[in-house]
Amino acid sequence: MQKAVCFDDVLIVPQYSEIESRSSVDLSVSGFDQTFASLTKNHDAILSNPIVGSPMDTVIGPASAAILADLGGFGVLHRYCTIDNALASYAETRSLVLDKTKENNIMVAIGATGDYLERADALYKLGCRAFCIDVAHGHHVHVKNALEKLRLRYNDAVHIMTGNVATLEAFNDLADWGSSSIRVGVGGGAMCTTRIRTGHGVPTLQSIMDCSKSDRDVFIVADGGIKNSGDVVKSLAAGADMIMLGSILSGHDESPGTTIEKDQRKFKKFRGMASREAQIEWRGKVSVSEGEATLVPYKGSMKDTLTDLIEGIKSGLSYSGARTIRELRAKSKFIQVSSSSIHENGPHGKTIF
Repeated sequence: MQKAVCFDDVLIVPQYSEIESRSSVDLSVSGFDQTFASLTKNHDAILSNPIVGSPMDTVIGPASAAILADLGGFGVLHRYCTIDNALASYAETRSLVLDKTKENNIMVAIGATGDYLERADALYKLGCRAFCIDVAHGHHVHVKNALEKLRLRYNDAVHIMTGNVATLEAFNDLADWGSSSIRVGVGGGAMCTTRIRTGHGVPTLQSIMDCSKSDRDVFIVADGGIKNSGDVVKSLAAGADMIMLGSILSGHDESPGTTIEKDQRKFKKFRGMASREAQIEWRGKVSVSEGEATLVPYKGSMKDTLTDLIEGIKSGLSYSGARTIRELRAKSKFIQVSSSSIHENGPHGKTIF
């Protein structure tokens, strides 16, 4: 039986560093051209950091997507709405992006069945050139068929993100079917119950390590189970090109949804898109629930959280003496640790008065 490692099972060994300031660390993602389309890893970069916002209706909306774009990443607007609402969200996001050189750093989710072609056509006419085929199990005939139809329709004029997958075989198949980038990770999301519900999944870090062995020229997007900047650094060192975040980006001023006061504390809603609550609100019924809904503490400005996260990632690269993500991947050395290290890793000397 194959063994697999999770984020808490490993650490990266510190190495000699000549980096005198975190400001000299470059987190740009090589491969993105000025139209956010026709992408391979040989194009010039326009993403100045690898952070991607997950297509969840309590995480990414116009305000949060615009913040991510301004900071050099991008958000994925969710698909659980009408086509008209999707068009309105895309248009509003573009209008909110302050740095107009980055107004194309917006991706919109579509499905693999139903109205996905009509939705893609309408968004394309409005200027969108980046789509995410957003399904839980990406290694599926529906995704294969959708990719084939979208590539016939747009050729290489659009970026198409697909997933989610957990294995090298699945990653290679989606790459061969026409994906530009692939979400790697099944069942690891904070609100995901797929592993409990179905018994299927692979720890996200292990999936990244496995998929990084691919010889296909397609971006790896780590997705699921990433709790902090340390997990982001581990994902990048293991082979990820981009990092998709959900729970970390929830609960902010810019996150969709109203702020709720409870017991003199502020909260915001956070839910998986396969949760019972999300399905009922979206289509009035539940098929199979593979997600949960909860309240998370209110966190204030998303820009503050992202700035702190980015600084933490840069610090992580400096501990390996790496100035770029590519250099981190080449230099980093993982060690597997015992379960006792989980207690040692975090603050454990606090005195409570």
